[in-house]
Amino acid sequence: MTYAIQAEGLAKRFRETQALAGVDLAARTGTVLGLLGPNGAGKTTAVRIFATLIRPDGGRAMVAGHDVVRDPGLVRAVVGLTGQYAAVDENLTGTENLLLIGRLLGIPRREARARAAELLDYFQLSEAAGRAVKTFSGGMRRRLDLAASLVGRPQILFLDEPTTGLDPHSRGEVWEMLRGLVAEGVTALLTTQYLDEADRLADDIVVIDKGRVIADGTPDQLKATVGGQVLQLRPVDIADLAKAHALVAEAAGPQTQIEGETITAPVKDPALMPAVVRRLDHEGIAVRELTLRRSSLDEVFLALTGHRAEPESPAGGETPPDEDEFERVGSSA
Repeated sequence: MTYAIQAEGLAKRFRETQALAGVDLAARTGTVLGLLGPNGAGKTTAVRIFATLIRPDGGRAMVAGHDVVRDPGLVRAVVGLTGQYAAVDENLTGTENLLLIGRLLGIPRREARARAAELLDYFQLSEAAGRAVKTFSGGMRRRLDLAASLVGRPQILFLDEPTTGLDPHSRGEVWEMLRGLVAEGVTALLTTQYLDEADRLADDIVVIDKGRVIADGTPDQLKATVGGQVLQLRPVDIADLAKAHALVAEAAGPQTQIEGETITAPVKDPALMPAVVRRLDHEGIAVRELTLRRSSLDEVFLALTGHRAEPESPAGGETPPDEDEFERVGSSA
């Protein structure tokens, strides 16, 4: 099997913080690998290493068959990176931003201008191409940022929280763009705290916590680890909520949760629902809603980490690398 991105025993420490503690992962060529984890789990650190922005302290990272430490220049030639916040210049127009990046990459002016026009059309920004980016909406800026990462026609994209702060419509636009790129053969490593995003986009998922891989597999495989289905129950009388929760927890186990006025529990035994119905009937608890549904990645995340996913803090939730770390990597290119 061909892997576009691989890590073996990847380790990184920032002062007293062990950001990565032996991470193994692999992304198949032409797929999306979702990298999930709580704030500070090490996701952004892994992306920085793969993008050759910082060096690992141990282990090995390969991108498109190139070692990120030994051959950083070859890696940079085939990758694109989009972070949580748009990195385009707000005072330049859309065309000027893409043209500038093309020239910095050494692309001849005429070719760079043609590439800029091609990308602006692809990302549905042609009509705004001559406007200053500061007049763009959040979704337009994010699309331009994605376009900027594609000027050099990368084989591999690193997307670190690419839809942070976007409204649902703009997020949907970014999803469609990514699907189109992957259909054309691009490989993407996606970090996100929006678990519905990972569920819809990722072919495979790796979950890390405290710098270590705690689970991996396809979305469906991970959902199966917490039960293929979830029982969802809401009593008629809210005063019965605590008692109903206790009854369900006796049958379903400690992963039974109260969410608002609803009780949820993983279903690992098909006999759970009839058992719950009998117990509720015996206690005289009337139910407004009792359903079975598929598990969500949010429930997988909760079961694995002990809490739900939350948006990253402005600093990204991880200890930033020292400034001289960038200098050392830059000097090795």
